[in-house]
Amino acid sequence: MTNKVKTNSIPQESKQKRSEKTKETSVRWTSFRLFPIWLRLVIVLLLLFIAACTGLMIGYGIIGDGEPMDALKWETWQHILDIVNGKE
Repeated sequence: MTNKVKTNSIPQESKQKRSEKTKETSVRWTSFRLFPIWLRLVIVLLLLFIAACTGLMIGYGIIGDGEPMDALKWETWQHILDIVNGKE
């Protein structure tokens, strides 16, 4: 009884041909960004600012029974800060 070790069924020549093909056809991919990273950050910060203003207007005007544009006035915030600091 002899034990024979099976070798790969693919001959060495076809492996070499395949590796040569992959070397020749390798394409170097470059990353191309449609928007630069700094522009993305500016857009995100702008959207956050718009969302915060919209939330303030909804909370103050609709939920709080006030005028929605009053939420963006400095006098409203000064009054709130006076209440928080105990000046009134």
